[in-house]
Amino acid sequence: MAGMDVEMRGNAIDEMLKKKRDLNPLPEPETLDDLVQGLKIIFQDNEINVEEVNEYMSKYKTNAREWYKYAKFDHHRYTRNLVDQGNGKFNLIVLCWGEGQGSGIHSHSDSHCFMKVLDGTLDETMYSWPSDSEDECELQKTETHSYGKDSVAYINDSMGLHRVENSSHTNTAVSLHLYSPPFDMVECFDQRTGHRKKVRVTFYSKFGQRTPFPDQGPTCTEQADVARTGCTSVETLEPENN
Repeated sequence: MAGMDVEMRGNAIDEMLKKKRDLNPLPEPETLDDLVQGLKIIFQDNEINVEEVNEYMSKYKTNAREWYKYAKFDHHRYTRNLVDQGNGKFNLIVLCWGEGQGSGIHSHSDSHCFMKVLDGTLDETMYSWPSDSEDECELQKTETHSYGKDSVAYINDSMGLHRVENSSHTNTAVSLHLYSPPFDMVECFDQRTGHRKKVRVTFYSKFGQRTPFPDQGPTCTEQADVARTGCTSVETLEPENN
């Protein structure tokens, strides 16, 4: 009963906050800082309104002068650069994609994932989850999308798995990702067999400052280099310690 009371109070607070925003809608975010502060207000709710977040992130028009300090590239891999921790409700991260760089096929640890392209073009390939009844089964592609500057996309685990990549060999790309709740572990998948491996995600930089990165052993990158099947960022993905 106590648990139900807490849930009812939480739902009542959510409704109150939503009504308050309906009466006094958030102003359109003119800067990246406006966007961060507005998202913190939206995520005061216990329930996430995907359409509201998508719409709000779409209203921000990218300005490289505002996110440039977070855009740290690496010649060998894409990078994850923490912008804000969202009062513990979400992580806001700038991902930097060099020419031809991409992620492996991965899940999202039961989190919501929003992606806004800040610069360049990113391609997304979606896959169905591997079958639990077969030891090995090639992952099946379900959809492909291409996102240009200021486009916003969304995925969660109920929609399947995906891979994101910068297919251009002449231009870089930058994207802004929101993950709620934040996570530090994901599953990466081998496209040919459907085999999965848990990996730990880390940050190339935090709040504009390069982070020290510990020594590590072999990563999913070695798999990806062979067949583009694993997670492709040495700097951001390391094996789970058993």
